[in-house]
Parts: sequence; structure tokens; C-alpha cells
Amino acid sequence: MLTFAFASSSVTIDLTIILPMDASSVPDFDDLPEVEGLPQGCAWGVFDKDGKKDVLGTLNFLTPQVVQEAAAEVKDGVSFSLNWPLNGIKFPFPYRKAPVHTARSLRELGMDGDGFDDELEINTQFSSQWDSLCHVTLPGHFNTSGHDHAAGVTYNDAKPTKEGLQVGSTAENPLPTLDQWQARGGVVGRGVLIDFKAYMDHLGKEYHPLDGYRITVEDIEKVAAHQGAEFKAGDILIIRTGYTEILEAPTAEDFDKFQKGTLSGVHGAEETARWVWNKRLAAVAGDMHAFEAIPALQADGSVGGPLDLVLHPYFLCMFGMPIGELWDLKAVGAYCKKVGRYTFLLTSMPLNHPGLVASPPNATAIF
Repeated sequence: MLTFAFASSSVTIDLTIILPMDASSVPDFDDLPEVEGLPQGCAWGVFDKDGKKDVLGTLNFLTPQVVQEAAAEVKDGVSFSLNWPLNGIKFPFPYRKAPVHTARSLRELGMDGDGFDDELEINTQFSSQWDSLCHVTLPGHFNTSGHDHAAGVTYNDAKPTKEGLQVGSTAENPLPTLDQWQARGGVVGRGVLIDFKAYMDHLGKEYHPLDGYRITVEDIEKVAAHQGAEFKAGDILIIRTGYTEILEAPTAEDFDKFQKGTLSGVHGAEETARWVWNKRLAAVAGDMHAFEAIPALQADGSVGGPLDLVLHPYFLCMFGMPIGELWDLKAVGAYCKKVGRYTFLLTSMPLNHPGLVASPPNATAIF
């Protein structure tokens, strides 16, 4: 603990929150301690300190040194918002309702004056977002024995419930939700853009974000080499597929493709999870609806359903790694191509509300 004294009060800061673990001290995927009933690659307990269960997961890789090195990416004095409009989807979309924005006059609210407030009702998964570590719980196919770890459990053996997520303050919230990021200053690190859409255009290969292309580790490494980008511990991997650009102005052909239920994204497989963990990435994000390709594939290669997703349970539940989805990457991709540089300082601060399962990222790329 470090205490700062002021004339009228003092402030005590828990340095264990802002001085996280060095990535070099963390085991590789195949060396992570075994957790009964779960497949290899579970990071539960790895980031725990002084007997206290960790709620930040791989954000612990964002050490002061990592942030200092990321700040050196700022050379041009140019910044880009990575936040897609909250109402970016302009046509009816299943499961999640569109935002409702209501302007209120001050007089309507009972105030004696002219002016306006506004009210905004959103589903935090409708547009650009971070998935917290409570967004999904472990599915049945991650249960490798009779030990029932796959029943409503997420990162570090946390057991979120609807009632438990509706807490009054972060102080009384033991769950790994997004309000826990506030005390550590949000996300500040080096973003690495893998512009898969631009790479396929460069190669002249047929590609569409709605055709279900599975972006493999080999693909990511090829794009990185083409762009001249290398990965460092603590990086935030960001992948552009061109998906949000389709959503903004879908054609009749696009709507036909939507009916197939196939979305291009990262290949959901254990080898992908192993590569991501061994790179010591702090987080991943993209412009896709689920980051990983849809539909999921089962272990035997057959097509699976939503409960067969692989990267969501590995990243969110096993690693404690947040996933960003539906980010707006077109402008930043164009700038990266223009200047020939695909790394930048990334800052992100979710909404500060207790128990948030997801939030707009409020993300900025700074060059």
C-alpha cells in the first residue's frame, strides 16, 4: 500500500492493482497448473495475490514497463476512435434490442430553465463492446471429468448470477466484471492491428466477411509479417475482417449470405488459444460479432452450435482475457496502410457501473 497525505485527508492506493505480474513469470499454455475437470490451459490462480482471487485476468500483463513502451508509439499526433455508433446496425437484428435515445427538455423534467438532458437505453452487446469475464460460463464440452466445473462457472471459479451481477457498488462485487478495471486505470497498452481484409484484397483472393472464413494462427502470422508487425508481451491483438462495414450498408447479396449463418473470424481451436496465451496478449478485439468464426466446429470437425464455441470459454473463462467485438476499424486500417505502421497506443475505459457484463469500449488508437 502507498498513502498520499493531503491537508485535509489522505488517499491510500493498493499498488498490487497497478503493478501487475511480469509476463515472463507466467507458465506457457502446456505448463499451466492442472485444474480438475477442465482441459489443459486454465490460468485460474496464476494472477492471485496474497490469498485474494484475481478479477483482472490477462490485463495483469499491462505492467508499467509495457505501458511506457506503448506510449513510445505516439509519434504522429493522430488519433482514431474505434467505437462504432451505438445504433450501427440499422436493420432488425435478433436477440438484442437496438438503443433508444430520448431527449428531455429541462422544463419537462421539472427544472425552471431552458435546455436539454437525454436518456439512453442500450444493450451493451449491440455495438462496439468489451465482453467481461462474466459474459459466458464454461460449456459442457469443457468438462473433462465428473467434476462439475462446467455449470455456471467462469474465470477463477467465479459463479455469476443475475442477482449477483446487479450489485450496488464495486466494493461489494467479487465478480470479474468491467467495473473492476476502473481501479487499475482501464486498458492502456500497445494495439497491434492485423488487417486481414486488406491483406486478402492485396492478394486478390476471394473473401467476404459473411462467408465464414476461419482465420488461423498461420494467417495471423502471415499478415503480421506482411505488415512488418511483431508481437510483444502485453499487446492487444486487434483483427479487421470488414464485417462492420457490411453491416453499415448491406446489399441484397449480403442479406442472402446472412441466411447461411456464417461469419468470418478467428479459427476457434485449442491451437489458437495456445498461441494467444503463449504470446502473453493482454486482450483481443476485432470488428466481428463474436471474434471467432461462426459456426463453431466440434472436436471432430463437424459443425457445432453456439455452445460449441472454443475461444470464448478459453479466453474469458480459462485465461481471464477480455474480448472486444464490433469495433470500428476501417479508418484506423486506412491510416495504418498509409503510414506503413500497424502498432499504436491503445486506450480504453469502459463505463463505470457496478457489475457490468459488457460495455462500449470508449477505445482510441493514438499514433
